[in-house]
Amino acid sequence: MSKEPRIVRSNIFAFPPNRQTLGGTAYLIVEKDGNILIDTPPSTPETQDFLGGQGGVRSLFITHRDSIGEATKFQQRSGCQLIIQEQEAYLLPEAQVTSFHHEIQISPQIQGIWTPGQTPGSACLYYAQQGGILFTGRHLLPNAQGELVPLRTAKTFHWRRQLRSVAQLRDRFSPETLSLICPGASTGFLRGQRGIEAAYRQLAALDLQAYETAPALL
Repeated sequence: MSKEPRIVRSNIFAFPPNRQTLGGTAYLIVEKDGNILIDTPPSTPETQDFLGGQGGVRSLFITHRDSIGEATKFQQRSGCQLIIQEQEAYLLPEAQVTSFHHEIQISPQIQGIWTPGQTPGSACLYYAQQGGILFTGRHLLPNAQGELVPLRTAKTFHWRRQLRSVAQLRDRFSPETLSLICPGASTGFLRGQRGIEAAYRQLAALDLQAYETAPALL
């Protein structure tokens, strides 16, 4: 039996891990101007029923190539706008794609930000409500202790570029504008927590210079 999406905040839901996106976690922001889906959730009747009950989806934002899943089929069913950073748009040849370079304003409160490194077109989505919430895909993840880290793997496109992207996020935000990070994978390490709290403090505490020589995980 499929698990129900869980509530992260009053209008934000996290879907169960999706096998088609390597166990990735997708999120839904319910907004009066139109709902925003971050990454592709499991393609199940339960997912479709839940999204329909929330008023459908206006936009689907892809944070990186491994989170695409069945995005094209999802767009064909829902008619939603499909947003992806321009360097990875070619991976969706049959979809009607809205691509962007550095940033894209999706709504007055929601913005996509290019954060290359983990993949060429890796991107985060920022929601400027409730103290500021950042959806990071696999750009920033919890480690086994539930702490925020950039993670270098054998598939990492450009590690130092990824660290520069982390530094740019650190410089962009503040304790007043970033309260929660919702990672796109490894959510089991959060041990029941809805996201990474005190997000800016954890982001600012990262010793990025020390991470430069981190070995790649298999």
